[in-house]
Amino acid sequence: MIKFLLMVNKQGEIHLSKYYETVDIKKRAALEADVVRECLSRRKEEVNFISHPLSCSFVEYKDYKLVYRQYAALFIVVGITDNEVTLLSIYELVHNFVEVFDKYFSRVIMFKLDKVHIILDEMILNGHIVETNKNQILAPLLALDKMTES
Repeated sequence: MIKFLLMVNKQGEIHLSKYYETVDIKKRAALEADVVRECLSRRKEEVNFISHPLSCSFVEYKDYKLVYRQYAALFIVVGITDNEVTLLSIYELVHNFVEVFDKYFSRVIMFKLDKVHIILDEMILNGHIVETNKNQILAPLLALDKMTES
């Protein structure tokens, strides 16, 4: 099950955090700092897919398995806790999220967080993947956009 998703820049600043379980605010700050430090501090040779195919974007941290991908200056980190979902499926989910993101925002770096949350809510519900079809994910946003234009 997916426990959280973070969007972080290279400087370690969190742009978005979405939790699918209740975590105390004080514990969130410590968890986020540790997760960001763990993922961003990995050396290039540690994330070389050819020499270490299973360690490229997967990190074990406490009770979590972290799956992360880097897109330019942005890291997306997903924390999962059980074997219900595979690491590769989460890895592909992150890529699908970025593709939906790019399709809707047309590769604009600045985005509206409310729309990002709508995209995430269409893809993940209560920590479970519910939709991966890009057109289905974007349908509510496009309907909202159409209503606001009128």
